[in-house]
Amino acid sequence: MQLGIIGLPQSGKTTLFNALTGANLATGAASAHMEVHTAVVDVPDLRVDALVEHYKAKKTVYAKVTYADITGIDGKAGKAGLPGQLINAMATMDGFLHVVRQFESPVVAHQEGSLDPIRDIENLDTEFILNDLVMVERKLERLTEEHRRGVSRPREEIQKEIDVFKTLQAMLNENLPLRHHSFTPEEDQIVASYGFLSRKPQIIVFNQSEGQDAPAYESPHPHTFVIALPAKLEMDIAALEPEDAEIFMQEYGIEELAMSRLIKLSYDLLGVHSFFTAGEKEVHAWTLKKGLNARDAAGVIHSDMEKGFIRAEVISYDDLMLYGSTAEARTKGRLRVEGKTYIIEDGDIIEIRFNI
Repeated sequence: MQLGIIGLPQSGKTTLFNALTGANLATGAASAHMEVHTAVVDVPDLRVDALVEHYKAKKTVYAKVTYADITGIDGKAGKAGLPGQLINAMATMDGFLHVVRQFESPVVAHQEGSLDPIRDIENLDTEFILNDLVMVERKLERLTEEHRRGVSRPREEIQKEIDVFKTLQAMLNENLPLRHHSFTPEEDQIVASYGFLSRKPQIIVFNQSEGQDAPAYESPHPHTFVIALPAKLEMDIAALEPEDAEIFMQEYGIEELAMSRLIKLSYDLLGVHSFFTAGEKEVHAWTLKKGLNARDAAGVIHSDMEKGFIRAEVISYDDLMLYGSTAEARTKGRLRVEGKTYIIEDGDIIEIRFNI
């Protein structure tokens, strides 16, 4: 899972990246060319900590999210379109954190001459929509010609693709990002390789000064979350030693860093959840798309488990904590044996039985 951190110059993208990842990239200077910096971050999960304590586990593995700080967007692409290298970098992302400047600064002026977070959101949405529209219209031209000639594939197959891209064209012409379209599995297979930017889910991050109120904003688009936070303050806290950070948070009444909430929100944005394998050797949080089954989960752990899957022993995290042990949960009928079609739930603790 990889989320790209994007936004206009001087919005605080790199500051947010540093706060999320503990990196120490230089901030405050606009980059004249496209760069990508990546880092992997643990997803905070109190359930993992509780399982480690329960089993006295020797090793702990949290779920992961990868963040990429992407520079090179200036918000003024217009008819020229976004640079190809930048499009290619963004197309590989599973979603975006769109950093929107809300903070005032007497030192760094906004490139538009004024602060207007909603304008900035709409401007970047428009650039993505225009980029996708160009791609869709070029594809329609090629498909229409292919359908006219009718020599490489059945015309019925080509027409299906034409219908899909015409649907997307109509939506984009209405200035709607492709996040508005509910793709069927067949449609998804047709467009999956295109990496449409306006289709990718987003978290809009209002980057505030300390003490600022969040704008009264709700995104009109689906698959879009909103959060407000002071990235500079959080970056400064992240740079402290853990003991100093704890003292600082206590003094200022900060119960939880916004970065923890943002990482959890990132996880939710991508439509995934966690299941666990747990024991004395290791407690491991694994990432799985919601709606997938026990055999899919086995494949996430190891391909041999998926191939030789026999069954899964499953207990929910809540039941384990309630009954105190798997043995007691078994007597209560809460430790279950499930087959390959069982849909994994968030917080399931599983043990896979398989043939090698």
